[in-house]
Amino acid sequence: MTQIAYFDCPSGVSGDMILGALIDAGLEGERLREALAGLPISGYELRWERVRKGPLAATQVTVTVTQRQPERHLAEIEAVLEAADLPDPVRAGALAIFRRLARVEAGLHGTDPEEVHFHELGGVDTMVDVVGALWGLHHLGITMVYASPLPAARGWITSQHGPLPLPAPATLALLQGVPLVPAPVEGVELVTPTGAVLLTHVAAAFGPPPPMTLQRVGYGAGQKRLIVPNVLRLWLGETSPAVHGTGSPAPLREPLVLLETNIDDMDPQLYEHVADRLFAAGALDVYLTPVQMKKHRPGVLLSVLTRPEQADSLIGLLFAETTTLGVRRLLVDRYALARTFETVETPYGPVKVKVATLPDGSRRAKPEYEACRRLAEAAKVPLQRVIAEAQKAVEL
Repeated sequence: MTQIAYFDCPSGVSGDMILGALIDAGLEGERLREALAGLPISGYELRWERVRKGPLAATQVTVTVTQRQPERHLAEIEAVLEAADLPDPVRAGALAIFRRLARVEAGLHGTDPEEVHFHELGGVDTMVDVVGALWGLHHLGITMVYASPLPAARGWITSQHGPLPLPAPATLALLQGVPLVPAPVEGVELVTPTGAVLLTHVAAAFGPPPPMTLQRVGYGAGQKRLIVPNVLRLWLGETSPAVHGTGSPAPLREPLVLLETNIDDMDPQLYEHVADRLFAAGALDVYLTPVQMKKHRPGVLLSVLTRPEQADSLIGLLFAETTTLGVRRLLVDRYALARTFETVETPYGPVKVKVATLPDGSRRAKPEYEACRRLAEAAKVPLQRVIAEAQKAVEL
């Protein structure tokens, strides 16, 4: 079963609300504190407590800065993350998030990403929010993340750069492509840049909850006093395929990312190595398609199918291991039949068989190729004979 997280954001989202919801849903706060100790930074305290937000109980996380912190450039933040004792997916995700923040800030202020002073975004509190949220999802084994549409408040706030309209320019830039809904209140920043960049990085899609078997719900408290409870709800569960009227499971819809790049100047011998690296890094499928490129040059369309949380690291791998100068990223849906594995006995030994259940209730079985090949080699019989015996055993 795939572990699913759904962030329900009726009154917004921020980094500390995400941490609070994770702890409220079962993440051990002390384990989180130990993990964050792997960051080579100091001068902060992490605390959490149960609070009331209107009629609802929730967990509120507070990061208190106890020492003066520098305004870090991107290179300094990257150095901190590279030196941190963190799981590779967490480090890669945090690097991707801060690089994206740098690009957004640079675009807003007309500078280069390397020149951006992150101000509060480069502070210890934001690094704790970003790394803590990514580590929490990783530690809980979450492989698919979804989120609700986000509330867009109107009005003005005061910032380090002076008065800014809501949603804040950085937040609005980060939310391109995300469905927004009217906010329950005006004049209050409900979606912070940290909350926006975290959700747009981890969420495969924004909309209604996906089909799931709900296991736990966590409430993360925000810092603001509103006329509605300032909480973020985190739903945790497992994939739960829909069921047809026949009682048979419907194909499971899974949002994935398709990465594509056209290449016409790379040594063909390298594609095997590239594919091996991509699969090792989490790609679900890698395939090549002959294409005709500009000036009628023959080329190759390299396609990589992956889950959203692996997409950024695979894009980096494509740039490092191929000659491409650009990669396309598309959200796609994969529909997969419900499947199980069974072991059947044949005259040549046991064979594992993958069995898929179709919507009409019928079953489709496919013996595992490698298992059949090993048995055929050991018995010195044709491979097709072993496959046929395994197929026959399934049908009995």
